[in-house]
Amino acid sequence: MNFALILFLLVLLTFVAWVAEKAWFLPRRRRLARERVAAFEREQAALSPIGRVADPAAASTAIAEAALRQPLWLEYTAGLFPVIAVVFLLRSFVAEPFKIPSGSMIPTLLVGDLILVNKYAYGVRLPVINTKVVEVGSPQRGDVMVFRYPRDPSMDYIKRVVGLPGDKVAYLDKRLWINDQEVPLAAQGEFFDAERLSYAPQYSEKLGAIDHKILTELGKPTYINAVESFPFRERCQYGDAGVTCVVPPGHYFVMGDNRENSLDSRFWGFVPEQNIVGKAFFIWMNFSDLKRIGRFH
Repeated sequence: MNFALILFLLVLLTFVAWVAEKAWFLPRRRRLARERVAAFEREQAALSPIGRVADPAAASTAIAEAALRQPLWLEYTAGLFPVIAVVFLLRSFVAEPFKIPSGSMIPTLLVGDLILVNKYAYGVRLPVINTKVVEVGSPQRGDVMVFRYPRDPSMDYIKRVVGLPGDKVAYLDKRLWINDQEVPLAAQGEFFDAERLSYAPQYSEKLGAIDHKILTELGKPTYINAVESFPFRERCQYGDAGVTCVVPPGHYFVMGDNRENSLDSRFWGFVPEQNIVGKAFFIWMNFSDLKRIGRFH
């Protein structure tokens, strides 16, 4: 059961409790408060002045407040409905937080980065079922995209969009080709991986309008292993030099920026349009390095 479904069920549960509170429980407590206050006032009127409470108004207020007090189970259901509803709407239609779990997007995103994902950049989708209801835009080459892993939709993956529907994408001898045009690389020194305590060759690459950095070791042979069957597998050709694929309609070819350490479309195939979650655009926290907060490409 994924978090979106859990949150949706919480919204339903708290909404039912909220409606019941407004329509039944609160009016009932108000009647009870009036009855108890009236009974208290009758009791006070029957007593002699010496036997009456010193401050009858304050006593009446205390009795009413006690009768009106919300039970704990309603406080933690109906009382939380507005908060849970706002969280659900923001997470479903505006922005969703996501934690980078692996190093497949190094050097762009590091393990531990907490990012925000734009939920409407690629169209407004119904929560839980992820069905698009309003067209807004579509993924562009170079975007960093979060999507549901095609082999296990309960898992979210994050990669860079490399191939659009209809594109011919080739990754041969550590070089990326799109529609028979090689994507040029420019050396950018070395990147120090603090997790592995090692250095890796770093290059700049431009996909569409996006300039970004990647890690790859051009001198080593290309080896794509563990290739299994996947939808439209016939559109890909594997060889010693690498892989060449023609992206089917309604699908995308994605890769990690850490090219030697990314399980991506080269291994498990294409991302269907219905699996898209949104566009990653902002690092809002990294507890190990606050300087990383901000936008990225």
